[in-house]
Amino acid sequence: MKHPPIILSIAGSDCSGGAGIQADIKTISALGGYAATAITAITEQNTLGISRSFTLPPESIFGQIEAIMSDLKPDAIKIGMIPNTETARIIIHFLQKYKPKHVVLDPVMVSSSGQQLMEENTIKLIARELLPLTEVFTPNLNETEVLIGKRCRNIKEMKDAAQRILSWGSNAVLIKGGHLDEEQMSDVLLTSIHHKAFVFSENKIISCNTHGTGCTLSSAIATFLAFGEQIPIAVEKAKSYTTAAIAASKDLHIGEGKGSLNHFHNPLPMKIIE
Repeated sequence: MKHPPIILSIAGSDCSGGAGIQADIKTISALGGYAATAITAITEQNTLGISRSFTLPPESIFGQIEAIMSDLKPDAIKIGMIPNTETARIIIHFLQKYKPKHVVLDPVMVSSSGQQLMEENTIKLIARELLPLTEVFTPNLNETEVLIGKRCRNIKEMKDAAQRILSWGSNAVLIKGGHLDEEQMSDVLLTSIHHKAFVFSENKIISCNTHGTGCTLSSAIATFLAFGEQIPIAVEKAKSYTTAAIAASKDLHIGEGKGSLNHFHNPLPMKIIE
């Protein structure tokens, strides 16, 4: 029977619509995938920042994931906000039970200002038990530094860090260089099967509407993997889509702070596969 590629986002809710579950649904839908969700936390936030965050009860998180996995059988899973160790263990349980082909992990460990948002024991659990169950891990520079315990601020250091994290078990590591103090923004991809690092560089776009960039990129990667693309191509296409979404929103006024990307700058019809 014909069906659309199904991508499950396990993440937190952003009521302002810029990041989290909302950004994931927009991205997956704009690229022609079918978006399903399991919400881990509800945030009270807008373009100026987060006021409060509420973690959903474990039985609710468990029930949401079980409902989707047992019926829709997603082609890919994108994992975002993991608020605590209990949530991480629930996700690990389902990845071990259903063994999905494609898993993209983009946990919210550190804020854009560098503040650590995740407890140390949760970070250790993710590195030890969740990473080996993922296909692509997408930390930013701040998160990378927390994980490896040392500075990571140029391409060489990013390559070295990716190699170290890759040894922990993920099939691929994409370190996002959005915080590099350079005219070009460069991300570094290292995989377990390629013998070279892939560097994806784009000219910096001056815009205040960059809220949810990481969520958008990771859910786009998951979508292209669900479409059957190999990891380097999936990352390249996801990067192109995200860059175009940033460019398409740079002249828009969306709130008084950091607004959202324009996810529907070039929406595609739902992809149908046999």
